[in-house]
Amino acid sequence: MSTTSPPPEGPSGPEYLEQGGGDPVAPSSSSSGGSPGRGRRTTLLAGGAVVLLAAAGAGTWAAVSFFGGGAQPAEALPAGTLAYMTVDLDPSGAQKIEALRMIEKFPAIKEELGGFDAQDDVRRKIFEEAECKGLSYDDDIAPWLGTSFAVAAVDAGEEQPSPVGVLELTDAGAAEDGLAKLAECGTEAESGSETGFVVEGDWAIVAETEEIAQSVVDGTGDGTLADDSTYQDWMGQVGEPGVVSMYASPDVGPLLADLMAAELGAQGASAPSSATESGALTTSQEPEPEVPEELVKAFEDFKGAAGTVRFAGSGVEVEFAASVPEGSMMTLPTTEGATVDVVGTLPADTAVAYGAALPEGWAQSLLETLPSYGIPQEQIDQGLAQAEAQTGLSLPEDVETLLGEQFALAFGGSFDLEQLVNSGDPSGLPLGAKVRGDAEGINAVMEKLGTSSGMPEWFGTETSGDTVSWSINPDYRQTLAGEGGLGESEVFQGVLPEADRASNLVFVDFDAGDWLTSLSEGDQEAQDNLEPLSALGISSWLEGETTHGKLRLTTD
Repeated sequence: MSTTSPPPEGPSGPEYLEQGGGDPVAPSSSSSGGSPGRGRRTTLLAGGAVVLLAAAGAGTWAAVSFFGGGAQPAEALPAGTLAYMTVDLDPSGAQKIEALRMIEKFPAIKEELGGFDAQDDVRRKIFEEAECKGLSYDDDIAPWLGTSFAVAAVDAGEEQPSPVGVLELTDAGAAEDGLAKLAECGTEAESGSETGFVVEGDWAIVAETEEIAQSVVDGTGDGTLADDSTYQDWMGQVGEPGVVSMYASPDVGPLLADLMAAELGAQGASAPSSATESGALTTSQEPEPEVPEELVKAFEDFKGAAGTVRFAGSGVEVEFAASVPEGSMMTLPTTEGATVDVVGTLPADTAVAYGAALPEGWAQSLLETLPSYGIPQEQIDQGLAQAEAQTGLSLPEDVETLLGEQFALAFGGSFDLEQLVNSGDPSGLPLGAKVRGDAEGINAVMEKLGTSSGMPEWFGTETSGDTVSWSINPDYRQTLAGEGGLGESEVFQGVLPEADRASNLVFVDFDAGDWLTSLSEGDQEAQDNLEPLSALGISSWLEGETTHGKLRLTTD
């Protein structure tokens, strides 16, 4: 069964989509006018109010759901689904325990929850925030609403992909009435717009029209997204599902290229006009903008992507895998199998570190791709000439030599903000770099920089084998030059489990020294919410043409 009704407006469900501070979604025009795309978005949000609210609050509310693990909305979508994001308020018990432990440590999050504990009904809180007058959560929502929700883009035979919502149901019969009431709860809903839904088994599909919703249901007859091998392969690359999971099919790449080309074409068609001597208006003759060929190639070669957000190891973890052609400007330059193990030799008390492994000729290759992105060669040559004149370097060769095969930037925990402010002298900063490569060449480039800047003492280095350490702080320079053992610390290994194969990584130790307290001094609220943080690790690596990445944030 299905129904169509005008969507709500104002302070009801759709406002919650704009998580992080966006404005409420504006009402669309009636079905007889206005922008079709805009209308589709608005009607979808109205009919799927519960889905949208759940998605908006996923980062907080999913954390306090307790025990279980239910079905996934991918079971209710066709195999050809273009893109998909699901929110699971009932993930594995281990994840919920980790979430509760983490949230209890942050006063700001506990305050935002309004005193909620693990036994409170998360969905009730979301519904109450919607302020849908005339409806009772206990009578109209709780009897049928499940714990898994999703938004997706599907090919429903329309000119553009159709956005749809998926809700898990515990009682299909009660859901028919409840969804109809949700769609009608806005007393001043715009006239002429429709929202359709279809209830099928344990799921409700919400779309712009009933016909679109029904086409989604019918499409599952040829196979579901959950059973699609491409979907399974990509989701398998990001490990255990979490409270949020995301997927983009290979068809998304060409679609994005077409949409970008259409957008740029529209910009060309709306070029400004000017008056001729006879008074007639003529359109500017500037050529229509084109999508850069390298970007088009990247889209055409796109083979899919997936991601998940989960709670694990006393913290939260984000993992992703995406198809990005090697050498594309969309990723940092790297090669398969390259590791940035020089980071592991940094001092054990390092507070912040960044490292990267670079392939031979990376800078020249990067320059050669710039024209494909619409940057004139003449402009590139002029920029290089100016930089060479100012620095005395030969570009890009000296930059490749300077950064070596791999490099690491390090920031020590002994940083003292007050001392820096009072003295105005940065030479005491525990800040430096460590580079592995052609040591003789690296030192020669550093000498050039010292000569061109007029401050040769700032560019002094310490050399050990093929590794060069630099810092304007002589004492910290000596510390960097040693084998510090950062990579052997439990904190480092805890947030960077993939460090042994990472070609790019970021490490932050919030407990190293007093640097964090120094930065937040005078703001007690900030200190109370920063104090539970332990460490942050971000790593990425390449396998074939698939870029993998992981972010892990832990607490004490």
